[in-house]
Amino acid sequence: MKKLITLSMLLMASVLFAQETTEAPKFTLSGSIDAYYRANLNAPNDADNWTAPGSSFANLPGFALGMANVVASYEGEKVGFVADLVFGPRGTDAIFASPMYSATGNIVNQLYAYWNVSESVKLTMGNFNTFLGYEVISPVANFNYSTSYLFSYGPFSHTGLKADFALSEDFGLMLAVMNDTDLTEFNPTGDYAFGAQLGYKGQFLNLLVDPSFTEIDFTGGFDLSDSFFLGINAAYLTLENDGGGFAGAALYPQYAVSDTFTLGLRGEYFVEDGDFGAIGTGVEDSSVFATTLTASFAIDNLTIKPEIRLDSASDNAFLNNDLAGQKSLSSFVLAAIYSF
Repeated sequence: MKKLITLSMLLMASVLFAQETTEAPKFTLSGSIDAYYRANLNAPNDADNWTAPGSSFANLPGFALGMANVVASYEGEKVGFVADLVFGPRGTDAIFASPMYSATGNIVNQLYAYWNVSESVKLTMGNFNTFLGYEVISPVANFNYSTSYLFSYGPFSHTGLKADFALSEDFGLMLAVMNDTDLTEFNPTGDYAFGAQLGYKGQFLNLLVDPSFTEIDFTGGFDLSDSFFLGINAAYLTLENDGGGFAGAALYPQYAVSDTFTLGLRGEYFVEDGDFGAIGTGVEDSSVFATTLTASFAIDNLTIKPEIRLDSASDNAFLNNDLAGQKSLSSFVLAAIYSF
């Protein structure tokens, strides 16, 4: 009888230990808010005549709002979901193609579910931010507050099904079938885009084949020392039927002065082939070289980012104080980002 009681106690202890060591599903609520001040140093700043770089976000004059970003996620052992909602000017610009159907489609930045089929295979279905490029929509994950031309001209989001494969400890592969780029609520065209990503130790080669264009992109970075990091992004896009395209490259050197203070520079060259978008100049085959110097001060969950940006275009892309065109623009941004 004593042996039976002892065995029962051991079994109960084993069950309790197993329950304690099994990782419980996690529901989390996170996100950020951001606001900024922006002023041109050699161009108008009033609302009727202001000018800005031809890249996305952080382009409004004076004190301006970014967005509130609220992310609800559930992470189980095998399955989970992400519901990523955005409110405010930056969010509106990011979800520019919505609403397509629903009245609230313009607040959905990401909305997807996933299934960890095995330790090496993960399936994701829904709306997810693009896998191309170095920068992202959320300012929390970017070092520079203003965004690059490469990010702004590339796709923002996709809706579809993707499969991630862990080929080894160092190699990863992603394959995806999706709606036409940035058509995130449903498919109004009946066409589909295809994506692929090959990753190796933090370096990624990306391919997107859309019915209207093909884009190839490289994104990566290297820790050159404990304090110095160098990020890299390069991309080439060509439209179907000889409609032009764009190409560009950007370097992101960043130096950590201390645990709370980092300096970073973005140097970017971007060129259009044909009348793709004309970088706001209205002139075909325009190009621009942009240099952005950003300082990042961390105060608990708050990050302060003062930034100086110099854009130099091949054509008269920017207004001057006489409201005539000029080739260069210098601007200052002070951003406050709180993440939770």
